[in-house]
Amino acid sequence: MKNRPFGKTGLTVSPVCVGTSPLGSFPAQYGYEVSTDQAIATLLEVFRGPFNFIDTSNEYGGGESERRIGMATDRAGGLPDGYLLATKMDPLPGTTDFSEERVRASVKESLERLGLDRLELVYLHDPEKISFEEGIAPGGPLQALVKLRDEGVIRHLGVAGGPIDLMLKYLATDEFEAVISHNRYTLVDQSALPLIDDADRRGIAFVNGAPYGGGMLVKGPDEHPNYCYAPASEATKERVRQMQQILAPHDIPLAAAALQFSLREPRIASTIVGMSAPERIAQTVRLAEWEIPQSVWAQLEPLAAVGRDGFEN
Repeated sequence: MKNRPFGKTGLTVSPVCVGTSPLGSFPAQYGYEVSTDQAIATLLEVFRGPFNFIDTSNEYGGGESERRIGMATDRAGGLPDGYLLATKMDPLPGTTDFSEERVRASVKESLERLGLDRLELVYLHDPEKISFEEGIAPGGPLQALVKLRDEGVIRHLGVAGGPIDLMLKYLATDEFEAVISHNRYTLVDQSALPLIDDADRRGIAFVNGAPYGGGMLVKGPDEHPNYCYAPASEATKERVRQMQQILAPHDIPLAAAALQFSLREPRIASTIVGMSAPERIAQTVRLAEWEIPQSVWAQLEPLAAVGRDGFEN
């Protein structure tokens, strides 16, 4: 897989980005524990390639994701050349504190956990927790992040959130070089298309999170009936069943189609896939390279397009 330009930053990244939320061990969300040794082993395997883009956050696992990345990079003698490590600014859990003081504290915590003296890419994370007006106000998170960039503590700024209309407002400030959208460009929901269009027009790197919709587009709706952490509608589940019926005669995993649906969009710089064990790297490569005939895509795409404006509630 060829690396892709990361917007106008001058960086290039692998089409798959390693998501490290599960490496922080978050059984309440993922249903399983991940030991420190397993997390470090996974990251060391990541450092062997082929994915050069790693995504984390201040809040993942209560900071454990960042700590474990720091331990792995220390064991490896530093982050390998050509790798991009991105993290996110977060308020303290259970709060909506996006003040400059909290922004600086979040960034300082990330630096210490990761063992770095500068952060290459930091996203303003889940700004839907506050109003847009609060987000761009003096003393608010955007101003604080811009100051940290100007001070050389952060090199590139991004924004990562859910509501598409809100993300469009943040891109219009012209302060961001990257944007993450999650669960909104998948086989059952393409409501992120206006954001992809706008990011492309502005030269902003678009990063697609949750191509599997939280698991339904890996295990199927009968085994995993939730989409985006909530029960999916019967209409959505039926569409996915029809996709499985199309794929089955060709022995194509649903996960391969879900991942490649994102990878096929050239305006997506990278697609975040959570990794929780060393073998997941090779498994993801296989899914990304699984042969899916054009005739199969011709049957899948009309079913996917039903969700162009958002999956049915």
